[in-house]
Amino acid sequence: MISIRPLLAVAVAVVAALAVLLLNKRAKLRDVVSPLAAIAMFAIVASMAPTVLAGGTVDLRLFEVLPGIDFAFRVDALGMVFATVSSLLWIVASIYSIGYMRHLKEHAQTRFFACFAASLAAAAGGAFAANLFTLVIFYEVLSLVTYPLVYHHEDEEGWTGSRKYLVYLMGASKSVLLAALALTYNIAGSLDFVPGGLLAGVNASAPLLTVVYFCYLFGFAKAAVMPMHAWLPAAMVAPTPVSALLHAVAVVKMGVFCVLRVVFHVFGAGLVGGLGLGIATAYVVSFTILMASIYALTRDDLKARLAYSTVSQLSYVVLGAVLLSPVAMVGGIIHIAAHAFSKITLFFCAGSIYCASGKRNISDMAGIGRRLPWTMGAFFVGSLSMIGVPPSAGFISKWYLALGSAQAGETPFLIVLLVSSVLNAAYFLPVSYAAFFGTEAQEYPATVREIPMLTIPLVATAILSVAMGIFPDYFLALAERVVR
Repeated sequence: MISIRPLLAVAVAVVAALAVLLLNKRAKLRDVVSPLAAIAMFAIVASMAPTVLAGGTVDLRLFEVLPGIDFAFRVDALGMVFATVSSLLWIVASIYSIGYMRHLKEHAQTRFFACFAASLAAAAGGAFAANLFTLVIFYEVLSLVTYPLVYHHEDEEGWTGSRKYLVYLMGASKSVLLAALALTYNIAGSLDFVPGGLLAGVNASAPLLTVVYFCYLFGFAKAAVMPMHAWLPAAMVAPTPVSALLHAVAVVKMGVFCVLRVVFHVFGAGLVGGLGLGIATAYVVSFTILMASIYALTRDDLKARLAYSTVSQLSYVVLGAVLLSPVAMVGGIIHIAAHAFSKITLFFCAGSIYCASGKRNISDMAGIGRRLPWTMGAFFVGSLSMIGVPPSAGFISKWYLALGSAQAGETPFLIVLLVSSVLNAAYFLPVSYAAFFGTEAQEYPATVREIPMLTIPLVATAILSVAMGIFPDYFLALAERVVR
Protein backbone atom coordinates (compact mmCIF):
# COMPACT_ATOMS: atom_id res chain seq x y z
CA MET A 1 0.00 0.00 0.00
CA ILE A 2 1.32 3.44 -0.94
CA SER A 3 0.34 6.02 1.64
CA ILE A 4 1.51 9.35 3.05
CA ARG A 5 0.83 8.18 6.62
CA PRO A 6 4.47 7.30 7.50
CA LEU A 7 5.46 10.84 6.58
CA LEU A 8 2.51 12.23 8.54
CA ALA A 9 3.64 10.39 11.68
CA VAL A 10 7.02 12.09 11.43
CA ALA A 11 5.50 15.44 10.44
CA VAL A 12 3.18 15.54 13.47
CA ALA A 13 6.16 15.51 15.83
CA VAL A 14 8.10 18.03 13.71
CA VAL A 15 5.15 20.41 13.70
CA ALA A 16 4.80 19.92 17.47
CA ALA A 17 8.45 20.93 17.97
CA LEU A 18 7.97 24.07 15.86
CA ALA A 19 4.72 24.92 17.66
CA VAL A 20 6.45 24.62 21.04
CA LEU A 21 9.12 27.09 19.89
CA LEU A 22 6.50 29.55 18.59
CA LEU A 23 4.56 29.37 21.87
CA ASN A 24 7.60 30.13 24.00
CA LYS A 25 5.87 32.95 25.90
CA ARG A 26 2.56 31.15 26.34
CA ALA A 27 3.58 28.33 28.68
CA LYS A 28 0.16 26.77 29.30
CA LEU A 29 -0.67 26.56 25.61
CA ARG A 30 2.87 25.35 24.82
CA ASP A 31 2.56 22.49 27.29
CA VAL A 32 -0.63 21.22 25.65
CA VAL A 33 1.08 20.76 22.29
CA SER A 34 3.12 17.63 23.09
CA PRO A 35 0.31 15.47 24.55
CA LEU A 36 -1.98 16.33 21.62
CA ALA A 37 0.76 15.60 19.09
CA ALA A 38 1.56 12.33 20.84
CA ILE A 39 -2.07 11.21 20.63
CA ALA A 40 -2.17 12.17 16.93
CA MET A 41 1.04 10.27 16.19
CA PHE A 42 -0.19 7.17 18.00
CA ALA A 43 -3.48 7.31 16.05
CA ILE A 44 -1.59 7.47 12.74
CA VAL A 45 0.69 4.58 13.73
CA ALA A 46 -2.28 2.50 14.93
CA SER A 47 -4.11 3.12 11.64
CA MET A 48 -1.34 1.26 9.78
CA ALA A 49 -1.36 -1.76 12.10
CA PRO A 50 -4.16 -3.72 10.35
CA THR A 51 -2.29 -3.59 7.01
CA VAL A 52 0.96 -4.78 8.60
CA LEU A 53 -0.72 -7.51 10.67
CA ALA A 54 -2.34 -8.77 7.47
CA GLY A 55 1.13 -9.23 5.95
CA GLY A 56 1.31 -6.02 3.93
CA THR A 57 3.53 -2.95 4.07
CA VAL A 58 2.84 0.78 3.81
CA ASP A 59 5.31 2.44 1.42
CA LEU A 60 6.24 5.98 0.44
CA ARG A 61 9.19 6.89 -1.79
CA LEU A 62 10.09 10.57 -1.60
CA PHE A 63 13.15 11.06 -3.84
CA GLU A 64 16.30 9.40 -5.15
CA VAL A 65 19.61 10.50 -3.64
CA LEU A 66 22.00 8.32 -5.66
CA PRO A 67 21.47 5.33 -7.95
CA GLY A 68 20.11 2.58 -5.70
CA ILE A 69 19.68 4.96 -2.73
CA ASP A 70 16.26 6.49 -2.06
CA PHE A 71 14.91 8.57 0.79
CA ALA A 72 11.91 6.38 1.43
CA PHE A 73 9.61 4.94 4.07
CA ARG A 74 8.31 1.39 4.48
CA VAL A 75 6.17 0.34 7.40
CA ASP A 76 6.66 -3.35 8.18
CA ALA A 77 6.23 -5.55 11.24
CA LEU A 78 9.58 -4.73 12.88
CA GLY A 79 9.05 -1.01 12.35
CA MET A 80 5.57 -1.24 13.83
CA VAL A 81 6.94 -2.71 17.08
CA PHE A 82 9.26 0.26 17.55
CA ALA A 83 6.76 2.87 16.34
CA THR A 84 3.92 1.55 18.50
CA VAL A 85 6.06 1.60 21.63
CA SER A 86 7.54 5.05 21.02
CA SER A 87 4.28 6.77 20.01
CA LEU A 88 2.26 5.23 22.85
CA LEU A 89 4.84 6.05 25.51
CA TRP A 90 5.22 9.60 24.19
CA ILE A 91 1.68 10.25 25.42
CA VAL A 92 2.45 9.40 29.06
CA ALA A 93 5.98 10.82 28.87
CA SER A 94 4.70 14.19 27.69
CA ILE A 95 2.25 14.42 30.59
CA TYR A 96 4.89 13.31 33.08
CA SER A 97 7.38 15.82 31.69
CA ILE A 98 4.97 18.72 32.21
CA GLY A 99 4.51 17.77 35.86
CA TYR A 100 8.24 17.24 36.42
CA MET A 101 9.40 20.46 34.77
CA ARG A 102 6.75 22.57 36.47
CA HIS A 103 7.31 21.10 39.91
CA LEU A 104 11.06 21.73 39.81
CA LYS A 105 10.62 25.06 37.99
CA GLU A 106 13.22 23.99 35.46
CA HIS A 107 14.74 26.55 33.09
CA ALA A 108 14.70 26.33 29.27
CA GLN A 109 11.42 24.41 29.21
CA THR A 110 10.64 25.50 25.64
CA ARG A 111 13.94 24.07 24.39
CA PHE A 112 13.28 20.92 26.41
CA PHE A 113 9.82 20.23 24.96
CA ALA A 114 10.87 21.15 21.41
CA CYS A 115 13.84 18.76 21.47
CA PHE A 116 11.68 16.09 23.09
CA ALA A 117 9.16 16.30 20.24
CA ALA A 118 11.92 16.37 17.61
CA SER A 119 13.42 13.20 19.10
CA LEU A 120 10.11 11.39 18.61
CA ALA A 121 10.03 12.56 15.00
CA ALA A 122 13.48 11.01 14.51
CA ALA A 123 12.38 7.80 16.23
CA ALA A 124 9.32 7.49 13.98
CA GLY A 125 11.42 8.21 10.90
CA GLY A 126 13.89 5.51 11.88
CA ALA A 127 11.12 3.01 12.58
CA PHE A 128 9.63 3.54 9.13
CA ALA A 129 12.90 3.80 7.15
CA ALA A 130 12.89 1.69 4.01
CA ASN A 131 16.66 1.45 3.72
CA LEU A 132 19.93 1.98 5.54
CA PHE A 133 20.40 5.48 4.15
CA THR A 134 17.09 6.76 5.52
CA LEU A 135 17.62 4.89 8.79
CA VAL A 136 21.06 6.41 9.39
CA ILE A 137 19.78 9.93 8.58
CA PHE A 138 17.16 9.68 11.33
CA TYR A 139 19.64 7.90 13.63
CA GLU A 140 21.98 10.90 13.35
CA VAL A 141 19.18 13.42 13.78
CA LEU A 142 18.17 11.64 16.99
CA SER A 143 21.70 12.05 18.37
CA LEU A 144 21.73 15.77 17.58
CA VAL A 145 18.29 16.69 18.94
CA THR A 146 18.80 14.76 22.18
CA TYR A 147 22.17 16.41 22.84
CA PRO A 148 20.57 19.61 24.26
CA LEU A 149 18.41 17.41 26.49
CA VAL A 150 21.47 15.75 28.01
CA TYR A 151 23.20 19.06 28.79
CA HIS A 152 19.91 20.62 29.94
CA HIS A 153 21.19 21.68 33.38
CA GLU A 154 24.17 23.46 31.77
CA ASP A 155 26.46 22.76 34.73
CA GLU A 156 29.89 21.14 34.65
CA GLU A 157 28.45 17.66 35.15
CA GLY A 158 25.96 18.25 32.35
CA TRP A 159 28.60 19.44 29.89
CA THR A 160 30.89 16.51 30.73
CA GLY A 161 28.12 13.94 30.32
CA SER A 162 26.86 15.50 27.09
CA ARG A 163 30.35 15.57 25.57
CA LYS A 164 30.79 11.85 26.24
CA TYR A 165 27.30 11.26 24.83
CA LEU A 166 28.13 13.03 21.58
CA VAL A 167 31.69 11.72 21.24
CA TYR A 168 30.60 8.09 21.56
CA LEU A 169 27.54 8.29 19.33
CA MET A 170 28.85 10.62 16.62
CA GLY A 171 32.36 9.18 16.77
CA ALA A 172 31.07 5.68 16.13
CA SER A 173 28.70 6.74 13.37
CA LYS A 174 31.28 8.91 11.57
CA SER A 175 33.84 6.12 11.55
CA VAL A 176 32.83 2.46 11.60
CA LEU A 177 29.15 3.01 10.72
CA LEU A 178 30.02 5.16 7.71
CA ALA A 179 32.54 2.53 6.62
CA ALA A 180 29.87 -0.19 6.91
CA LEU A 181 27.46 1.81 4.74
CA ALA A 182 30.08 2.41 2.07
CA LEU A 183 31.14 -1.23 2.01
CA THR A 184 27.52 -2.44 1.86
CA TYR A 185 26.76 -0.16 -1.10
CA ASN A 186 29.95 -1.25 -2.85
CA ILE A 187 29.10 -4.95 -2.37
CA ALA A 188 25.36 -4.88 -3.10
CA GLY A 189 24.82 -1.69 -5.13
CA SER A 190 21.90 -0.85 -2.87
CA LEU A 191 21.07 -0.03 0.74
CA ASP A 192 17.48 -1.32 0.73
CA PHE A 193 16.17 -3.62 3.42
CA VAL A 194 15.38 -7.01 1.90
CA PRO A 195 13.51 -9.90 3.59
CA GLY A 196 16.11 -12.63 3.97
CA GLY A 197 18.97 -10.15 3.77
CA LEU A 198 20.32 -7.64 1.25
CA LEU A 199 23.77 -9.27 1.36
CA ALA A 200 22.52 -12.86 1.22
CA GLY A 201 23.91 -14.47 -1.91
CA VAL A 202 26.26 -11.63 -2.87
CA ASN A 203 29.72 -12.39 -4.17
CA ALA A 204 31.88 -11.20 -1.30
CA SER A 205 34.50 -12.80 0.91
CA ALA A 206 33.63 -13.99 4.40
CA PRO A 207 36.30 -11.80 6.08
CA LEU A 208 34.93 -8.67 4.36
CA LEU A 209 31.35 -9.47 5.36
CA THR A 210 32.50 -10.14 8.93
CA VAL A 211 34.17 -6.72 9.07
CA VAL A 212 31.02 -5.04 7.74
CA TYR A 213 28.88 -6.85 10.30
CA PHE A 214 30.94 -5.80 13.31
CA CYS A 215 31.17 -2.25 11.98
CA TYR A 216 27.38 -2.16 12.16
CA LEU A 217 27.24 -3.81 15.59
CA PHE A 218 29.57 -1.25 17.19
CA GLY A 219 28.75 1.63 14.83
CA PHE A 220 25.17 1.66 16.07
CA ALA A 221 26.52 2.66 19.49
CA LYS A 222 23.06 3.48 20.82
CA ALA A 223 22.65 -0.29 21.30
CA ALA A 224 25.22 0.11 24.13
CA VAL A 225 27.03 -3.18 23.53
CA MET A 226 30.23 -3.10 25.59
CA PRO A 227 32.62 -1.35 25.16
CA MET A 228 30.36 1.21 23.39
CA HIS A 229 28.18 1.67 26.48
CA ALA A 230 29.88 4.41 28.53
CA TRP A 231 27.81 7.22 27.01
CA LEU A 232 24.65 5.81 28.54
CA PRO A 233 25.46 6.11 32.29
CA ALA A 234 27.10 9.49 31.53
CA ALA A 235 23.79 10.75 30.08
CA MET A 236 22.14 10.30 33.49
CA VAL A 237 22.98 13.93 34.27
CA ALA A 238 19.89 14.83 32.24
CA PRO A 239 16.47 15.44 33.86
CA THR A 240 14.56 12.24 34.63
CA PRO A 241 12.04 12.59 31.75
CA VAL A 242 15.06 12.69 29.42
CA SER A 243 16.49 9.60 31.09
CA ALA A 244 13.17 7.88 30.50
CA LEU A 245 13.28 9.00 26.85
CA LEU A 246 16.88 7.82 26.45
CA HIS A 247 16.39 4.46 28.14
CA ALA A 248 12.87 3.40 27.26
CA VAL A 249 11.30 5.28 24.37
CA ALA A 250 13.66 6.49 21.67
CA VAL A 251 17.44 6.50 21.86
CA VAL A 252 18.50 3.06 23.06
CA LYS A 253 15.56 1.43 21.31
CA MET A 254 16.75 3.03 18.08
CA GLY A 255 20.12 1.38 18.70
CA VAL A 256 18.87 -2.18 19.13
CA PHE A 257 16.28 -1.63 16.40
CA CYS A 258 19.08 -0.78 13.97
CA VAL A 259 21.01 -3.90 14.98
CA LEU A 260 17.90 -6.02 14.35
CA ARG A 261 17.51 -4.41 10.92
CA VAL A 262 21.08 -5.43 10.11
CA VAL A 263 20.60 -9.01 11.34
CA PHE A 264 17.22 -9.59 9.67
CA HIS A 265 17.21 -7.39 6.57
CA VAL A 266 20.82 -6.56 5.65
CA PHE A 267 22.62 -9.84 6.37
CA GLY A 268 19.71 -12.21 6.95
CA ALA A 269 19.60 -15.06 9.44
CA GLY A 270 21.07 -17.51 6.94
CA LEU A 271 24.19 -15.45 6.25
CA VAL A 272 24.70 -14.54 9.92
CA GLY A 273 24.54 -18.24 10.81
CA GLY A 274 26.69 -19.33 7.88
CA LEU A 275 29.50 -16.95 8.81
CA GLY A 276 29.32 -17.95 12.50
CA LEU A 277 28.53 -14.35 13.45
CA GLY A 278 25.50 -15.26 15.54
CA ILE A 279 27.40 -17.22 18.18
CA ALA A 280 30.25 -14.69 18.24
CA THR A 281 27.79 -11.84 18.82
CA ALA A 282 25.93 -13.89 21.44
CA TYR A 283 29.11 -14.19 23.51
CA VAL A 284 29.79 -10.45 23.21
CA VAL A 285 26.29 -9.46 24.35
CA SER A 286 26.25 -12.13 27.07
CA PHE A 287 29.34 -10.49 28.54
CA THR A 288 27.48 -7.16 28.39
CA ILE A 289 24.40 -8.65 30.08
CA LEU A 290 26.35 -10.02 33.02
CA MET A 291 28.93 -7.25 33.50
CA ALA A 292 26.37 -4.45 33.31
CA SER A 293 24.25 -6.26 35.91
CA ILE A 294 27.27 -6.50 38.22
CA TYR A 295 27.94 -2.78 37.73
CA ALA A 296 24.29 -2.07 38.58
CA LEU A 297 24.69 -3.94 41.87
CA THR A 298 27.44 -1.55 42.95
CA ARG A 299 25.56 1.71 42.25
CA ASP A 300 23.81 3.58 45.06
CA ASP A 301 22.46 6.35 42.83
CA LEU A 302 19.09 5.04 41.63
CA LYS A 303 19.32 6.47 38.12
CA ALA A 304 22.84 5.08 37.69
CA ARG A 305 21.60 1.63 38.76
CA LEU A 306 18.78 1.89 36.23
CA ALA A 307 21.25 3.03 33.56
CA TYR A 308 23.45 -0.05 33.92
CA SER A 309 20.32 -2.18 34.03
CA THR A 310 19.41 -0.71 30.63
CA VAL A 311 22.84 -1.60 29.22
CA SER A 312 22.21 -5.18 30.32
CA GLN A 313 18.61 -5.40 29.13
CA LEU A 314 19.34 -4.03 25.65
CA SER A 315 21.63 -6.94 24.98
CA TYR A 316 18.72 -9.34 25.59
CA VAL A 317 17.21 -7.97 22.38
CA VAL A 318 20.38 -8.56 20.39
CA LEU A 319 20.93 -11.98 21.98
CA GLY A 320 17.48 -13.13 20.89
CA ALA A 321 18.12 -12.03 17.32
CA VAL A 322 21.55 -13.64 16.93
CA LEU A 323 20.60 -16.99 18.45
CA LEU A 324 18.77 -17.41 15.12
CA SER A 325 16.11 -19.80 16.39
CA PRO A 326 12.61 -18.47 15.54
CA VAL A 327 11.44 -18.53 19.16
CA ALA A 328 14.51 -16.64 20.40
CA MET A 329 14.14 -14.05 17.65
CA VAL A 330 10.52 -13.47 18.68
CA GLY A 331 11.66 -13.08 22.28
CA GLY A 332 14.29 -10.52 21.32
CA ILE A 333 11.82 -8.46 19.31
CA ILE A 334 9.09 -8.35 21.95
CA HIS A 335 11.68 -7.50 24.62
CA ILE A 336 11.85 -4.09 22.91
CA ALA A 337 8.29 -3.45 24.12
CA ALA A 338 8.57 -5.31 27.43
CA HIS A 339 11.67 -3.40 28.46
CA ALA A 340 10.20 -0.08 27.30
CA PHE A 341 7.03 -0.33 29.40
CA SER A 342 8.91 -1.50 32.48
CA LYS A 343 11.99 0.73 32.32
CA ILE A 344 10.05 3.93 31.69
CA THR A 345 8.03 3.08 34.80
CA LEU A 346 11.20 2.74 36.86
CA PHE A 347 12.64 6.02 35.63
CA PHE A 348 9.34 7.79 36.21
CA CYS A 349 9.44 6.48 39.78
CA ALA A 350 13.00 7.74 40.26
CA GLY A 351 11.88 11.18 39.12
CA SER A 352 8.84 11.11 41.38
CA ILE A 353 11.03 10.25 44.38
CA TYR A 354 13.41 13.09 43.55
CA CYS A 355 10.65 15.66 43.05
CA ALA A 356 8.90 14.67 46.27
CA SER A 357 11.93 14.24 48.55
CA GLY A 358 15.09 15.34 46.75
CA LYS A 359 16.54 11.83 47.27
CA ARG A 360 18.77 10.26 44.62
CA ASN A 361 20.61 7.54 46.53
CA ILE A 362 18.98 4.22 47.38
CA SER A 363 20.62 4.28 50.82
CA ASP A 364 18.61 7.41 51.65
CA MET A 365 15.22 5.94 50.64
CA ALA A 366 14.47 3.70 53.63
CA GLY A 367 10.80 3.96 54.50
CA ILE A 368 9.91 6.27 51.63
CA GLY A 369 7.34 3.76 50.34
CA ARG A 370 5.12 4.65 53.28
CA ARG A 371 5.01 8.24 52.01
CA LEU A 372 4.96 7.41 48.30
CA PRO A 373 2.99 4.14 48.14
CA TRP A 374 1.80 4.53 44.54
CA THR A 375 5.25 5.43 43.28
CA MET A 376 7.02 2.60 45.07
CA GLY A 377 4.22 0.16 44.24
CA ALA A 378 4.72 0.96 40.55
CA PHE A 379 8.48 0.61 41.03
CA PHE A 380 7.93 -2.87 42.46
CA VAL A 381 5.75 -3.84 39.47
CA GLY A 382 8.38 -2.53 37.03
CA SER A 383 11.07 -4.42 38.93
CA LEU A 384 9.15 -7.69 38.69
CA SER A 385 8.89 -7.22 34.93
CA MET A 386 12.63 -6.59 34.64
CA ILE A 387 13.29 -9.77 36.64
CA GLY A 388 10.81 -11.72 34.50
CA VAL A 389 8.12 -12.62 37.04
CA PRO A 390 4.70 -13.56 35.60
CA PRO A 391 2.30 -12.11 34.60
CA SER A 392 4.51 -9.16 33.65
CA ALA A 393 5.70 -8.25 30.15
CA GLY A 394 9.27 -9.20 31.04
CA PHE A 395 8.20 -12.76 31.75
CA ILE A 396 6.84 -13.19 28.21
CA SER A 397 10.00 -11.97 26.48
CA LYS A 398 12.35 -13.87 28.80
CA TRP A 399 10.26 -17.02 28.40
CA TYR A 400 10.65 -16.87 24.64
CA LEU A 401 14.37 -16.09 24.97
CA ALA A 402 14.88 -19.08 27.29
CA LEU A 403 12.89 -21.41 25.01
CA GLY A 404 14.78 -20.09 22.01
CA SER A 405 18.12 -20.76 23.68
CA ALA A 406 17.05 -24.34 24.36
CA GLN A 407 15.69 -24.67 20.82
CA ALA A 408 19.02 -23.50 19.40
CA GLY A 409 20.85 -26.00 21.63
CA GLU A 410 22.83 -23.19 23.26
CA THR A 411 22.81 -24.07 26.97
CA PRO A 412 25.48 -21.45 27.89
CA PHE A 413 23.15 -18.64 26.87
CA LEU A 414 20.25 -20.17 28.75
CA ILE A 415 22.49 -20.09 31.84
CA VAL A 416 23.32 -16.43 31.09
CA LEU A 417 19.61 -15.59 31.01
CA LEU A 418 18.97 -17.35 34.31
CA VAL A 419 21.99 -15.84 36.09
CA SER A 420 21.14 -12.36 34.83
CA SER A 421 17.58 -12.71 36.14
CA VAL A 422 19.00 -13.54 39.57
CA LEU A 423 21.22 -10.45 39.31
CA ASN A 424 18.17 -8.39 38.29
CA ALA A 425 16.45 -9.50 41.47
CA ALA A 426 19.55 -8.72 43.50
CA TYR A 427 19.71 -5.07 42.44
CA PHE A 428 15.99 -4.29 42.12
CA LEU A 429 14.24 -5.98 45.05
CA PRO A 430 16.35 -4.38 47.83
CA VAL A 431 15.13 -0.97 46.63
CA SER A 432 11.47 -1.90 47.16
CA TYR A 433 12.22 -3.73 50.40
CA ALA A 434 14.04 -0.75 51.90
CA ALA A 435 11.32 1.64 50.72
CA PHE A 436 8.48 -0.28 52.39
CA PHE A 437 10.15 -2.03 55.32
CA GLY A 438 13.31 -0.03 56.02
CA THR A 439 13.65 2.17 59.08
CA GLU A 440 13.82 5.88 58.29
CA ALA A 441 17.09 7.52 59.36
CA GLN A 442 14.99 10.58 60.16
CA GLU A 443 11.31 11.27 59.69
CA TYR A 444 10.38 12.56 56.27
CA PRO A 445 8.81 16.02 56.27
CA ALA A 446 5.09 16.34 55.58
CA THR A 447 5.85 17.76 52.14
CA VAL A 448 7.02 14.32 50.97
CA ARG A 449 3.87 13.06 49.26
CA GLU A 450 2.65 11.88 45.88
CA ILE A 451 2.57 14.45 43.05
CA PRO A 452 -0.50 13.58 40.92
CA MET A 453 0.93 14.82 37.61
CA LEU A 454 3.85 12.42 38.08
CA THR A 455 2.06 9.56 39.80
CA ILE A 456 -0.71 9.07 37.24
CA PRO A 457 1.66 8.46 34.27
CA LEU A 458 3.88 6.07 36.22
CA VAL A 459 0.89 4.05 37.41
CA ALA A 460 -0.34 3.96 33.80
CA THR A 461 2.96 2.57 32.51
CA ALA A 462 3.08 0.02 35.35
CA ILE A 463 -0.37 -1.15 34.26
CA LEU A 464 0.87 -1.33 30.65
CA SER A 465 3.78 -3.54 31.70
CA VAL A 466 1.35 -5.99 33.29
CA ALA A 467 -1.22 -5.70 30.49
CA MET A 468 1.38 -6.69 27.90
CA GLY A 469 2.21 -9.76 29.98
CA ILE A 470 -1.46 -10.79 30.04
CA PHE A 471 -2.31 -9.74 26.47
CA PRO A 472 0.90 -10.08 24.41
CA ASP A 473 -0.86 -11.06 21.16
CA TYR A 474 -0.29 -7.78 19.27
CA PHE A 475 3.46 -7.71 19.75
CA LEU A 476 3.76 -11.48 19.33
CA ALA A 477 1.90 -11.28 16.00
CA LEU A 478 4.25 -8.55 14.75
CA ALA A 479 7.34 -10.42 15.94
CA GLU A 480 6.23 -13.64 14.29
CA ARG A 481 5.74 -11.77 11.01
CA VAL A 482 9.32 -10.52 11.21
CA VAL A 483 10.82 -14.00 11.58
CA ARG A 484 8.38 -15.78 9.25
